This record gives sequence, C-alpha cells and structure tokens, in this order.
Amino acid sequence: MTTTARAGATTAPAAGRRSRTTQEPTGTDRIPRPSQGWYRVKGTDLKLRRVTTILEQGCSKGDALTFWAGNITAETAMNNLPYLVSSSLHPERRTEAYDWLRRAHTRKKDERKDVGSAVHRVIEAHVLGTPMPAELLTNEELAPFLDHFLRFVEEWQVTFEASEMVVGNEEQGYAGTLDYLLRSPLIAAALADYFGTDVPADTVFCGDTKTGGELDVKGVYPEASLQMAAYRKAKVAWLRDGTKVPMPATFWAGVVLHLRPEGYRLIPAVADDAVFDAFLTVKRNAEWTSGLSKTVIRPALTLPTTISEERAA
Repeated sequence: MTTTARAGATTAPAAGRRSRTTQEPTGTDRIPRPSQGWYRVKGTDLKLRRVTTILEQGCSKGDALTFWAGNITAETAMNNLPYLVSSSLHPERRTEAYDWLRRAHTRKKDERKDVGSAVHRVIEAHVLGTPMPAELLTNEELAPFLDHFLRFVEEWQVTFEASEMVVGNEEQGYAGTLDYLLRSPLIAAALADYFGTDVPADTVFCGDTKTGGELDVKGVYPEASLQMAAYRKAKVAWLRDGTKVPMPATFWAGVVLHLRPEGYRLIPAVADDAVFDAFLTVKRNAEWTSGLSKTVIRPALTLPTTISEERAA
C-alpha cells in the first residue's frame, strides 16, 4: 500500500481529463496503482508510464547482463556436474536438464527480486511504525537486512518523511513509487564535505535501497540516479489518505542504501537537472523500443502483379 510517514501540504486539484464513465474516487482509491507498466490516475483518462518500466526498456545493459547470465549459468553447471552428466546419458532427462540449466539466471534474478521486495516491505513497516508482515517475522534470511537497516538509521541519525510514496510528473507522462524521503544531519554534513557545498542539516533527501550484488563489488548502478532524478522532478505526490499534494523539494543528490546480509554502504547518487535530462532521453528510447520500433520494419516486398505476369509470359 502506498504510504507516507508524515506530510503536511495543501491538497492539489486532481489532474487529467475526467472520464464520463469512471466514478469519482475517494480516499485511498485516489492513489494511482501500477498495472502493466503504467500508473492510471483514478477518475481521469490519464496514464503515466512507470519509471522502472522506462528504465528497463530504455537503458541498454550491454555486455554486463550477458556476462552476468553466463557466470550464473557456469556456476550452476559446476555446482551440479553429477546431475548434468547423469542426465546427459538419458535422452528423456537431457532436455529437462538443459532447460533447467538455461534458466539458471532467470531463477537467480527472481530470487533477488523476491528478497528485494521483502526487504522493502520490512523497511516500510519500520518507517511507518506498523506491524511487521507476519510471514516475514520468522524469515531468517531477512533478519540481517533488518539489523543493518536499523544500524544505518541509528548511526546516521535518520528520520523519515515519507515511505513508498507514489509520485508523478503529469507533464512528462511518468510516475513511480519512491522508497523514502529522509532527513539526517550526518548525511547532510557528509554530502557537504563530499561535494564542497552548503547542505543545511534539515535538508530532505531522496533515499533508495538496493539489495543486489556484494558489498565489495558493484551493487549500485547508474540507473539508480536516473530513477532518483525522475522522482525528484515529480510534480505531485499522493499521501497515505489519497490526498494529492505538490512533490516536496529535495536536495539535488540523494543516497542509495546498499543493504546486504554482511553489512551496508551508503552511496551518494547525483540526481540533478543533467541527470533528469538523461532520464528523459532514456524515456524517449523506451518509447521507441516499446512503440515505433515495432512498426518500422515491414514484410518483404513482392513484385507487382503486372511484372510477375509479364515474366511468366
């Protein structure tokens, strides 16, 4: 559920053209919900493209994803040699083993996605002071993530302004759900030193949590800055009760909490105007990939009927 920890702003009028057939939404039903890559603004005909979908379709992962998938497949094969050798000797089992091995990277990706989603739910419950989801309380795999998150909050003196809040830019046609907005005098001081600029102690920052990779290897990628810039440049936000308000102002750099079972890192992420311009370029790439690119290459031409008849004669 979309939520905010605290917020106080004037209610803004609902945007978009009203649908004649859609009943006027009330309460939390006014919050846009993601569906098939879009956020639909209730009570209007307005659809906003999901930020994560834009990044998936518009950012080329290049060789990195290919090498990662190859490494996962090779590692899976080496860890299961007896099974693969045995299966190769029996035609009926060979195809099954082949399919299992070629999907190794997909299973790993799904596992990481499941862990990431669960960690976000645990963090959201902590930020809002709501009960932890019962099915996650006894999950030993998640316990170290929560421990390190709580350590991050204590060590950096973090207070949260919002969590899992839907934000959107109706002019640019996108929306998404940011992880959280936070304040921290220590983060403000650290970023001031890092960037050599003045950052007041009560500054509001965008924050994001990533759970992939390893602490001593990459786990936070440039796409995180694109995502954060899109959220920063949103024009509106929806509170827990469904109220639509102006997007709060945030600093031009945020932080990504790289959370792993063995610890955490806090990574600065630049999300300024230049990064936002890059996000808009990615958005145009995504529109090409999902739309126009599917229509530009047509079926092969055939000779006109008259020419074909002349040759036949």
